[in-house]
Amino acid sequence: MWRQKIMVCLAFFLWVSGSFAQETHWIQYDGEEGPGKGKKVVLISGDEEYRSEEACAMLGKILAKRHGFTCVVLFAIQPRTGEIDPTVQDNIPGMEHLADADLCVMATRFRNLPDEQMKFFVEYVEAGKPFVGLRTATHAFAIPADRKYARYSFNAPAASGWEQGFGRQILGETWIAHHGEHGVEGTRSQLVPESENHPILRGYQEIFVPTDVYRVRLPLPGDSRILLFGEVTASLEPDSPAVLNAKNEPKMPIAWVKSYVSPQNPSLQGRVFTTTMGAAVDLQSEGLRRLLVNGVYWACGLEAQIPAQANVDWVDSYHPTWFGFGKHRKGKKPADFSLGKGIGL
Repeated sequence: MWRQKIMVCLAFFLWVSGSFAQETHWIQYDGEEGPGKGKKVVLISGDEEYRSEEACAMLGKILAKRHGFTCVVLFAIQPRTGEIDPTVQDNIPGMEHLADADLCVMATRFRNLPDEQMKFFVEYVEAGKPFVGLRTATHAFAIPADRKYARYSFNAPAASGWEQGFGRQILGETWIAHHGEHGVEGTRSQLVPESENHPILRGYQEIFVPTDVYRVRLPLPGDSRILLFGEVTASLEPDSPAVLNAKNEPKMPIAWVKSYVSPQNPSLQGRVFTTTMGAAVDLQSEGLRRLLVNGVYWACGLEAQIPAQANVDWVDSYHPTWFGFGKHRKGKKPADFSLGKGIGL
């Protein structure tokens, strides 16, 4: 009898161990019918403050189910538990998915990834592939000066040949400062008349988000083209008036497009769409969701197929967590963001 009990316990242990070993640390949403069918989008979350794990999962579902893109969402993972933990700054499993990606959507903040993960990101950049950058992607990496990929850090010195790193060199800006008062003043979009016919603005409607405007230096580098300015509002309410001070004179850009040249091959040039909006709560704005979906189409070279009014309805329920440090939902694993499961409550 005791031998049977031992065998049963051993079988159970092996089953549990095998299940944990096979557990994936990312989530994939297979594309259905739509203009994006056949295109692969990798969305990289990992920030301590703005709940990018929720925003990227929600956006990935919309892109897959409403528009046909196959989407892989990567997360900051606590190695001991397999749980999503944005305070873990040195582990985002699944970066190898970038090897055959058509687009990378970035929403990380101050990551210090190991070389074996970072190399896939660097190879993607060197291939001149496109990016969509959200909120803290301007300061996506904080890598010590003695590391192999230190030039990607938000504060990389001029001597690195890549001053201010990935943010400035690829997306168009690095971390500067909060322009609006964080947690007090919101952001209302203002269309740039010269850009109103840009494909990303197709179906545009005014956007209000509760996160504040980031400071950006003007002019933006290279061939940058500003699509939207951000009006600083007096409160976090959508009908809040604009503040009457220097914060709106001049207004800061909150969405722009540009291109970058591969640092290894000048013949390769990638498209970039960046917005300093993009917290999980920001994406309650239908206008912002449409802007991002249009941005994905454009970055993938599908601007001619951007719908007049892109469908950005939720795929599953969405109740995003308010921004702030230490407020991420504990105990979540990538499987908790599967199709059919709501995000949030």
